[in-house]
Amino acid sequence: QVQLVESGGGLVQPGGSLRLSCAASGVVFGLLHMGWYRQTPAKQRELVATITRGSSTNYADSVKGRFTISRDNAKNTVYLQMNSLKPEDTAVYYCNAALGLQSFWGQGTQVTVSS
Repeated sequence: QVQLVESGGGLVQPGGSLRLSCAASGVVFGLLHMGWYRQTPAKQRELVATITRGSSTNYADSVKGRFTISRDNAKNTVYLQMNSLKPEDTAVYYCNAALGLQSFWGQGTQVTVSS
């Protein structure tokens, strides 16, 4: 069973930066495709960024050029560096791991962008 634990959320002013981390356990991390998603009460969960086992990345148009996803297989961790944050980035951010047909989720971490 894959377990995911997110950290790094918080309150930040517009234009600021945060780095989210997601530590995985229970499986060989290098086998996992990883991703970050976000959700607000008004919207369905949406993709933010993904990174494959081979470190190919994909981003939502709304975050391209501002967010960077990366992974450290030695630390079993995926990161989301978020720069130039906007109020509309406010959401609960979830880490996702995909292994074959199986999908696993973390508990989420709140990111609030407000002055």
